[in-house]
Amino acid sequence: MNPLIILILFFSYFLLIFFISHITSKNATSTDFFNANKSSPWYVVAFGMIGTSLSGVTFISVPGEVGNSAFSYFQIVLGYLLGYYVIANLLMPLYYKLKLISIYSYLEDRFGIWSYKTGSFFFLLSRIIGSSFRLFLVASVLQIVFFENLNIPFSISVLATIALIWIYTYKGGIKTIVWTDTFQTFFMLSAVIITIYLIIDAMGLSVIEASNNIYSSKFSNVFTFDWRDNKDFFKQFFSGAFIAIVMTGLDQDMMQKNLTCKNLKDAQKNIFWFCIVLVFANILFLMLGALLYMYADFVGMILPDRSDNLYPLIAINHLSTFGGIVFLLGIIAAAYSSADSALTSLTTAFCIDFLDFEKKNNSQKTSIRLKVHLAFSIILFIVIQIFNLINDESVINAIFKAAGYTYGPLLGLFAFGIFTNYKIRDRYSIIVCFISPLICYVINMYSEMLLFGYKFGFEILLLNGALTFIGLFLISLKR
Repeated sequence: MNPLIILILFFSYFLLIFFISHITSKNATSTDFFNANKSSPWYVVAFGMIGTSLSGVTFISVPGEVGNSAFSYFQIVLGYLLGYYVIANLLMPLYYKLKLISIYSYLEDRFGIWSYKTGSFFFLLSRIIGSSFRLFLVASVLQIVFFENLNIPFSISVLATIALIWIYTYKGGIKTIVWTDTFQTFFMLSAVIITIYLIIDAMGLSVIEASNNIYSSKFSNVFTFDWRDNKDFFKQFFSGAFIAIVMTGLDQDMMQKNLTCKNLKDAQKNIFWFCIVLVFANILFLMLGALLYMYADFVGMILPDRSDNLYPLIAINHLSTFGGIVFLLGIIAAAYSSADSALTSLTTAFCIDFLDFEKKNNSQKTSIRLKVHLAFSIILFIVIQIFNLINDESVINAIFKAAGYTYGPLLGLFAFGIFTNYKIRDRYSIIVCFISPLICYVINMYSEMLLFGYKFGFEILLLNGALTFIGLFLISLKR
């Protein structure tokens, strides 16, 4: 693809982003940065959250994974619905009742300062590693298809990427992101729909014929019922429910958008319609995955070693120039909609949870917020460079999975706080929260030997949360 076309596309995209940022950040205050003055329309939040929940990794990984596990991922999506029901009816009322900006403030009210700081620390650790990992993967794709043709080093392209995010979020924060994410979600979903159409057209099929081919193919299998299999329905369904609870309901990044709605009723409507769009979006990704493999077989293409590379290779090398442009727009939108909100939520959590931000005057607030926002931009850049230096897929994936273990303590802390009346010896909570993930990691390594061939999947999160819950009970006081 002509680098000049890509360059024009790239700058045109960001001109639109900057235009939205300029409008939404006019007269923005620190309050607007953190909660958009609670004035966001619920339907805008609902649609924009899709882009954040479906990151750039999802954009290329879910279609590629269809070749390995068919449509079994949809079992997790069904579990999401149960998780979001819990969020809308249990967590959201709690957050609105307490008028929280950082959701981890609840832990201070419930347990004390140590639990509060521990919960926020685990979020910061998870989000820094997770966001860096996702942005690294997408930046690697962009480097191959775009920046290398211009002889731009990887470090410079990543620095430019993060700098662009900082520029359009530093003033408006979450107020800007609510609207830019809506714009980026539109581009991401449009890219998937257009790619599906282009593949169907290239194969000379009608929409009905393509649907029938998918339905009758090996890829359309959804349900698996084998307790020893990672794809077992009950494992994936309940894993999906708890993934939604911890990675949305207990995650500052996702909840910060919900808390910008005017009131609890609007926030609950947002969650409901978000679920509808999320299911539709995931069906599109799975259909795209099946069609990608069918198209590869249709043209006699040799499948890449990594399934993640299938979508980029077909879009760039086999579809028209228009198809390549659509793919690039989609992956840019998916990457930035996840990274920009992560940067803002990291800034929010650190300012509120560690710097006593609410006690500062307005000029101090602005200065602190800008410095923290810049500091986290630099941290993300450094972590991405570390991933690039490691250059070992298995090691990087292990680091990413390890970051996922840190959501277990958050699940245990919030569950113990909501479902029991016990107080705890607060200073020991940090020990419990560090030991639980380590025990889970060891159990996961030897699960097949210890548990008669049982393999843990995402449900390791449940065990992690349960161990944290038990640990908190052991350090609890009288009611």
